[in-house]
Amino acid sequence: MNADDVSVKIFKALGHPVRLQIVKFLLIEPQCVCVLNQLFDYSQANLSQHLKILREAGILNNQKIGVEMHYSVKLKGIETLLAAMDLTAAEFFSTLEF
Repeated sequence: MNADDVSVKIFKALGHPVRLQIVKFLLIEPQCVCVLNQLFDYSQANLSQHLKILREAGILNNQKIGVEMHYSVKLKGIETLLAAMDLTAAEFFSTLEF
């Protein structure tokens, strides 16, 4: 696996709106999956699938604390990447002609 493969895997994982929101939320503060379950209007199975994709892409860490599973952002460069994406989106909207 090379750097391009890793980049594609990360972008694919972030390419779903729910996964993007999960990562943005976890950048603020690591959370228990029970909190994520309350915030996102998805079944526990669906949320678990999104978290699995983010873990497999290397974006998230998970740690069992007692009976609870806690998630945090593993790749700190994700914050910079998301900031660059926000700037790019703003630039995109500024170029639209109405």
